[in-house]
Amino acid sequence: MLFNSVQFIIFFIVITLAYFSLSWRGRWMLLLATSCYFYMVFKPVFILILFGTIVIDYYAGIWIEKSPDQKQKKLLLVISLISNIGILAFFKYYDFLQDSVNQLLNTVHVRPLVPPLTRLIPGTVSEWMVSGNGRILLPIGLSFHTFQAMSYTIEVYRGNQPAEKHFGIYALYVMFYPQLVAGPIERPQNMLFQYHSYFKYDFEQVKQGLMQMAFGMFKKIVIADRLAEVVDYAYNDVHAHNGLTLLVATVFFAFQIYCDFSGYSDIAIGAARVMGFTLMDNFRTPYESKSISEFWGRWHISLSSWFRDYLYIPLGGNRKGEYRKYMNQFIVFLVSGLWHGASWNYVIWGGLHGTYQVSASLRDKWLKKAGIQIPENGFTRILGIFFTFILVTLAWVFFRNKEAPVKRSFTILGKIANLSWTEPLHTPFNQTEMGFCVFLIIFLLVKEHYYEKIPTSNTAIFFFLFPLIAFLTYFLGVVTENQFIYFQF
Repeated sequence: MLFNSVQFIIFFIVITLAYFSLSWRGRWMLLLATSCYFYMVFKPVFILILFGTIVIDYYAGIWIEKSPDQKQKKLLLVISLISNIGILAFFKYYDFLQDSVNQLLNTVHVRPLVPPLTRLIPGTVSEWMVSGNGRILLPIGLSFHTFQAMSYTIEVYRGNQPAEKHFGIYALYVMFYPQLVAGPIERPQNMLFQYHSYFKYDFEQVKQGLMQMAFGMFKKIVIADRLAEVVDYAYNDVHAHNGLTLLVATVFFAFQIYCDFSGYSDIAIGAARVMGFTLMDNFRTPYESKSISEFWGRWHISLSSWFRDYLYIPLGGNRKGEYRKYMNQFIVFLVSGLWHGASWNYVIWGGLHGTYQVSASLRDKWLKKAGIQIPENGFTRILGIFFTFILVTLAWVFFRNKEAPVKRSFTILGKIANLSWTEPLHTPFNQTEMGFCVFLIIFLLVKEHYYEKIPTSNTAIFFFLFPLIAFLTYFLGVVTENQFIYFQF
């Protein structure tokens, strides 16, 4: 069920009204049942996979807590992690492994060794696992709820979270519908106690939640889906377009993916807030970042902090010397690229960000050694924001070309590098429509700089702004029910 659909709006209204009319027991049962329905709308059979991992992690958490032996605790954790990572790896990376290995063998004239899935799993089982083109179907939101489940068993193992004894509450922790398919990737310490709580109706929370949902819808339907038309037009036929067209499309994509993903997060956080739940922030004006490290402290915060806590620090972080620190940083970004998808374009995207981060660390080290201190003022901040945006945007080229050969991404970068400002700009929009796109980007930047969250303390202002945003979204929106970009992860 897509957030940007009439079906979801009706679903949200009905479920929320029912939620406030029930006791605590009725509430968690309602949310769990409707979360199952929400997930099954996409492809019902995949809920069996989700249910299987929930059962494994639920009992793993209890046994980890009860076990008096540290080795046994570690073994149980490893079993839980292997179960989660194994399912994720199979569905997300089997085709990638098959293609990569077989292409490598083909270059040395060796027969393919990795068979297609249809040969390994014939019959009715493969029918629901394999698409019409022979590729494995990816359960929607698999990367998100897998990482959320893993954080639970890791925190229980570390002693930071008591094992959840209530199976229904644990299942709801994994399946809570607002953040089930695209995050934020929550931690058990933040959410489990909330599911045990009974939230009274709070009009202030309702106002804040509805306003955040409304602007999230605006970002997705009005801005992201409009910019997508320009991006798709240019990127779907790279060889037919010049450098200027591809540059504009690439800049538009930077704002498209931000509005698309942060719009989803706003709707998810807002929907949860209406019912009294508090989800973590996932974005904080990332394009105001003056460095790559600051960017990753503002972009997809739940994933960045997940990799910091569960990969970077366990690898040694910055505690084992500078060389290990740089290597750990680079590994984290490579894994982040692979988390996004099974494609060499994603690997390169992650590798670029890793290179940016390591290069910045080495630069800062050299400046400190040389006794050079860059003054912090408005000019240097603007300069830092400008260059950070350029680096991030160029890396987005690989991200956008996820399913295309890598050489296509380099073709785009080559055309952008050799563009002429006298070239004609080709887009599906006329000048007025392109001007409106630019206006929307400027409006977004100004609004989020001064009002990251729209204030709702004044009820009169809320009753003016909420219907106004809804009205503008309906009349200015590109109503195509486009799937959110991060649903495929």
